[in-house]
Amino acid sequence: MERVSTAVWQGDGKTGSGALSLQSGVLKDQPYSFNSRFIDPAGKAGTNPEELLAAAHAGCFAMALAFKLAAAGFKPRQLRARATVKMGMIDGEQAITGIDLDVQADVPGIDAPKLQAIAEDAKSHCPLSKALAATPIGLTAALGPA
Repeated sequence: MERVSTAVWQGDGKTGSGALSLQSGVLKDQPYSFNSRFIDPAGKAGTNPEELLAAAHAGCFAMALAFKLAAAGFKPRQLRARATVKMGMIDGEQAITGIDLDVQADVPGIDAPKLQAIAEDAKSHCPLSKALAATPIGLTAALGPA
């Protein structure tokens, strides 16, 4: 299986702009720029690579957790996963300094320690977590309506 996304950038890094498109068509020519990536705190100026990475990681982790819960005999009603990609400066350059995964899980019959253990296992087997292994990834799993 292969998935393809494209980025087209015009101009320099600070004043230029680009557009992102996904193979699925969910995003087509979605604008992004320096401002949407580093300046606009509300994220309303367009998307950015870190936002897309966070969405992909949250989705991948939620699915991995659903599989791990089912294998352990639990049937989740709903999993609400959130990934927060943190940016900062490392050696004078912008870098991803960490990712926090948070999941709110509505899973009948499970207790909090078991959920945390299964969530840790899911995190370690999630393909995106594996790809991002050089980045510190935190995890919080909580029970309750998602």
